[in-house]
Amino acid sequence: MKPDLASSATPTSGRPPVAGLPSRRDAILAAAAEYFADQGYHSAGMRGIADSVGIKGASLYNHFTSKEEILYAIALKMTQVPVEEHLLVLDEPGTPAERLTSLIDVHLRHLAVNRVEHLVSLRELSALNVEHREQVLEYRKYYQRRVRDVIAAGIRAGEFDNADPLRAAVAVLDLMNGVSWWLRDDHDIEALVATYVDYIVVGILRHRPETEKGAGGTTSRR
Repeated sequence: MKPDLASSATPTSGRPPVAGLPSRRDAILAAAAEYFADQGYHSAGMRGIADSVGIKGASLYNHFTSKEEILYAIALKMTQVPVEEHLLVLDEPGTPAERLTSLIDVHLRHLAVNRVEHLVSLRELSALNVEHREQVLEYRKYYQRRVRDVIAAGIRAGEFDNADPLRAAVAVLDLMNGVSWWLRDDHDIEALVATYVDYIVVGILRHRPETEKGAGGTTSRR
């Protein structure tokens, strides 16, 4: 499926949603992600994955037919779920800055809980077959377009002092997704969210307070 890069219509996968999956399937994905991260996708085998989950190889094949299918399920979890769940906050009442702040919050919390899966989905994207890779990229591009759109709305409303919403969206997502490379399990997620809201809303987008907009002032560029 070739994504429509100009549209903000929700992509369709032709697969059932991955949210609310059975716990055994989730356990397989989490263990497989750890195994791929430790061994490398190309060195991993189905038997090794089954051992890492603590099940027999035959039981693993009841859920997945290949390690590529497992990798695809991991990548969908890190792209389809954010599109179907995280982006709902952009449709809620509030200013563009408030809605973007809510998205930063849910995005970072999802990465913190699924850090290894996210890292594997980024690092091993090229191992997916063409159809699966295009589907994952379609979700990523759609997510990026929605972030671009809320930034553009903030620019039009005078909230953000930024001339290029597309590049700003890329910068915002790169900054947030980079967390998966270094975040520790014991990191203070509340502090992380607060810091990244400041980095993004105040730093990248140069948020203009209501009092400043009313006075017709401009923010200094950093």
